Amino acid sequence: MLPGLGGMDPKKIQGLMKQMGINQEEVDADRVIIEKRDGGKIFVENASVVKISMKGNLSFQISGDVSEGEDEISEKDIKLVMEKTGATEDRARKVLEEVNGEVAEAIVKLS
Repeated sequence: MLPGLGGMDPKKIQGLMKQMGINQEEVDADRVIIEKRDGGKIFVENASVVKISMKGNLSFQISGDVSEGEDEISEKDIKLVMEKTGATEDRARKVLEEVNGEVAEAIVKLS
């Protein structure tokens, strides 16, 4: 929130921001993954994401349940499970997570 605007109607604040050329838009996201240069990753689950556009520049505000580590599930494994079982990407990922990345076990479970 902008300083000095406490107690103002949120719609009025949105109007002021629009007048200043600041637009906000919610992004429909469940999970955000940030890949760090050192190879690690930051995971934001149950993510709430807002895209902010100001004078041609884009920025994102992300909040949710944060954890760090390595992604055990590779995109290659997800695609393989999808091809072999006909599962959606979300379903294949979820089952792979349940079986700790064991591709064969995920395929059996989904078949």
